[in-house]
Amino acid sequence: MKKYIIATIVGLLCIVGLAKVCSPASSTTQDNQAQKNKVEHKKSKPKQMKSQAELARPYKDPKDLRKAGSWKSRSEKKKYPDISDPKKVVLRVSLKGNRVYVLKNGKVAYTMLSTAGVYKHGKSATPTGTYRIQEGRGESFFNQGLNEGANNWVSWDPEDANVYLFHSVPTMALGDYNLKEAKKLGRTQGSHGCIRLSVPDSRWLMEHAQPGTKVIIKDK
Repeated sequence: MKKYIIATIVGLLCIVGLAKVCSPASSTTQDNQAQKNKVEHKKSKPKQMKSQAELARPYKDPKDLRKAGSWKSRSEKKKYPDISDPKKVVLRVSLKGNRVYVLKNGKVAYTMLSTAGVYKHGKSATPTGTYRIQEGRGESFFNQGLNEGANNWVSWDPEDANVYLFHSVPTMALGDYNLKEAKKLGRTQGSHGCIRLSVPDSRWLMEHAQPGTKVIIKDK
């Protein structure tokens, strides 16, 4: 009889132990484990590597800057700054960064998406150096030799020959914008030497950039 009682107690203990092992975890335990897994996932998430273009930019992109390829809109959502005094304004171009920075009194007042000259053998088709905005400007042009044109141009050509310009994304023979090239805006290089801007940005610069305004062009 005693052996039977002992065997029964041992059997009950095994059943209870097995139930504890096989029973699902409580909601509290599951929540704790889920939280732990979430924290571990956050810790293990690798940092996103910066692109070569991001590394080439001398200034951080503003929060309201539109995404690359936004050629129909002004680059920033805020109002354009006053650039009527050429002594206080510098247009700083980052060729590899695909940006034009409007500096006022040494500080970034506005950032524009841009596309400059393609690189061949490590050199851009857009010359680097310090230049000045010239008198030359206009609504549109078309280059028969390149079979390409643009709108809203203003010259920074050192020879004042209207060869090197700020202008809109390129147009085709019938005046329509070249959508394939427009998508490069703010993303990569693509021009023959001029600096492309969005349609509104180029219009604003053509209308308001004063002759004598300094233009500084660098690879980065």
